[in-house]
Amino acid sequence: NMRSLNLCIFLSLTAAVVYSLPLDREQPPQQITHKDEEFAESYLKSFFNLTKEHERSFGRRGVNPMVEKLRDMQRFFGLSITGTVDADTMQMMKKARCGVPDTQVSRFSTFEGDLKWQTTALTYRILNYTPDMSRAEVDDSVEKALNVWARVTPLTFRRMERGTADIMISFVRRSHGDFNPFDGPQGTLAHAYAPSTGIGGDAHFDEDEDFTYRSTRGYVLFLVAAHEFGHSLGLGHSRDPGALMYPNYIYKNPDTFQLPRDDVNGIQSLYGPNGNVNPNEPTPPTTPNSCDATMVLDAVSTLRGEMLFFKGSFFWRKHLQNPRAQQSLISSFWPNAPEKVDAAFESRQTDRVYLFQGRQVWAFSGYDLASGFPRNIDYFGLPRNVNKINAALYDTHTRRTLFFVGDQYYSYDEARRTMDAGFPKSIETLLPGHTSKVTAGFQYRGYTYIYSGSNMFEYSLRTGRLFRALKNDYFLPCAN
Repeated sequence: NMRSLNLCIFLSLTAAVVYSLPLDREQPPQQITHKDEEFAESYLKSFFNLTKEHERSFGRRGVNPMVEKLRDMQRFFGLSITGTVDADTMQMMKKARCGVPDTQVSRFSTFEGDLKWQTTALTYRILNYTPDMSRAEVDDSVEKALNVWARVTPLTFRRMERGTADIMISFVRRSHGDFNPFDGPQGTLAHAYAPSTGIGGDAHFDEDEDFTYRSTRGYVLFLVAAHEFGHSLGLGHSRDPGALMYPNYIYKNPDTFQLPRDDVNGIQSLYGPNGNVNPNEPTPPTTPNSCDATMVLDAVSTLRGEMLFFKGSFFWRKHLQNPRAQQSLISSFWPNAPEKVDAAFESRQTDRVYLFQGRQVWAFSGYDLASGFPRNIDYFGLPRNVNKINAALYDTHTRRTLFFVGDQYYSYDEARRTMDAGFPKSIETLLPGHTSKVTAGFQYRGYTYIYSGSNMFEYSLRTGRLFRALKNDYFLPCAN
């Protein structure tokens, strides 16, 4: 029972829409063309099991199978479940991704029948090498990718120089003998096979792609291989956007990579934990959950009609007319952004979103890093003794950007690009009675929303009046 598991990276023909932030503030809704609908149908056939049998069943059940599969896809990716080929759905379909079908609806997933190896002592062999990298770099990338899984399970991996190993690794082009041809540059990156006899466990990498050791210009072999070996060991895809087994390829620093908790849970469900755990081993990172009532957001900002909620290395995007929020890694939208964010705000003066981390600030126009950034925060006239900004927001009434630092705040004149005289001032002069640290803030429909811990407060900055005390989920709903 050979089951082909393709790690396919489908690249959009228009790279500018891979990161799906709107480019123009007044941009009209994207028109869905007949070609888009054909693309969507092909996508659903490839990844959500839309078949001719489904199409023939239309009319007998009275439900359009295309609508059902669209809803499955939208549910999987945390999109608004409309059952229609809308702009957000098309943008998600055109993102770089893996070709394994996304039929699972849980976090981590395994394959039907929990396919796995019946031994924990596995072998691997590298049959040939890509000229994109040195042999030493390929060897190191493969070894580290296997160790990602060995570190958290009883599995061991021994390299073979000849003969047949459990996991045979090769770099090939086009048709290569497994009835699953590659498609040339900018298409399928690799594919692997679930544990079984024969070709089971083997991983093939498309030689027409550009594999790298660490660079963001291409595909980091370590990351692609680690994902592939997850399939070779029996894992399917995960809905967790932070998981290694999430369908979309996302660059992460290979030198600091840690296997996320969701992947650890998945592989240990098949093989159990490693009995020789290093007590100094770092805790696997977890993906923030919007249903966590105690969660303290790192930053909140608006951006061209959307709201952005930052926590750790993730953020949620939410349009105020959409009841659902889409969670992503910050690096999946802004590869040049800091891994984590202390504060963020949207400037109506420059039409940019600014992200702060420590004493540095990054400015993005849509998804493009502005020229000259990142810069030191003295760009805004902040004094040298400010080492971190806790929160920032743009006040549409005064046209000032407010920076919150400890129990004080600064006022920056966007038009003149200077810090206002007489600052910093106590936060209580701006928000009477507010004595706790401001952790995030933004404005919406004339009101100012101030986050402090897991609470949010609705103010009028003109009068200093507090209207309501709310919870985080007022704008960021629970996704479960």
